[in-house]
Amino acid sequence: MSYVLRRLAHSLFVLWAVVTILFLMFRLMPGNPLAAYINEQLNEEDQRQIMAQFGLDRPLYQQYAIYLWNLLQGNLGMSFFRREPVWDVIVSALPNTLILTTTGLLVAYLFGVLAGAWLATKRGTLAEGVIVPAALATRAAPEFWIGMILLTLFAFTLGWFPSGGANSAGAAYASEWDRIFSIDFARHLFLPALTLALYLQGLPLLLMRSTMLEILHDEFITMARIKGLSPWRITLRHAARNALLPVVTAFALGLGATLGGNVVVETVFSWPGLGRLLVGAVAQSDYPLAQGAFFLISLVLISLNLLVDLIYGWLDPRVSHD
Repeated sequence: MSYVLRRLAHSLFVLWAVVTILFLMFRLMPGNPLAAYINEQLNEEDQRQIMAQFGLDRPLYQQYAIYLWNLLQGNLGMSFFRREPVWDVIVSALPNTLILTTTGLLVAYLFGVLAGAWLATKRGTLAEGVIVPAALATRAAPEFWIGMILLTLFAFTLGWFPSGGANSAGAAYASEWDRIFSIDFARHLFLPALTLALYLQGLPLLLMRSTMLEILHDEFITMARIKGLSPWRITLRHAARNALLPVVTAFALGLGATLGGNVVVETVFSWPGLGRLLVGAVAQSDYPLAQGAFFLISLVLISLNLLVDLIYGWLDPRVSHD
């Protein structure tokens, strides 16, 4: 329990530091933070009223206190450009990004972990000579290049999948759940998720393979072989469990990073997600929206780091006693 409380306190401190940096970053930037909101037809008095409406006429420490209090209440402010609550704007794009990110990551890491564990037992074979260079090639290739190849082949040439968007134009659904679980949404999701999976699978595959190669020479693996355990039982139950530690870390960090880094994939496939929303907010100087999106991404990343620390303590009890 003390280990859990220490990690929780550390995560809360990091979150506070990120929140503080976000607050200062957007307010200390040159120019008027309301440039996207105030138009030229407003006189100075109207502009002062708008500044007062958003609390920007107050001292910085008061703005900071209001900002923290609003965050604790779940209030991310009002979008300057869209003229609606930031939370509503983010929530409208978040499901698409979450589904794209988790689908691509799960496919990439499921394949990478299984293939990496298997390749560790095939050292020096033809399979290793073919699969490892292929994994390195997809990892080194730009995401947009992989996406454009898949678009050209499966969308434009064969016509099997749509070329962009999350749903067909004019499609109507009774609820958000009906839209997400529709065949139309799955067809639109396939190509961007496959692009993301192909780009990400190289890391878990190579990480799992290299870690397994080290563990397969440890003494407890030798003891398991002496006991007469089957090779697959030794590989999966004994070696793979210990080799999963760095892969779990990579998965959690990859989920947080990919959540906010899907800009390229979302742009290539016109996917209406958080990445495109964030780029648009920065381009439009919509500081509350950009700040809210950065905060959400940071919150997810910090939470996943905390989860990884707790999983580490479960997989390897020695960690919780350090």
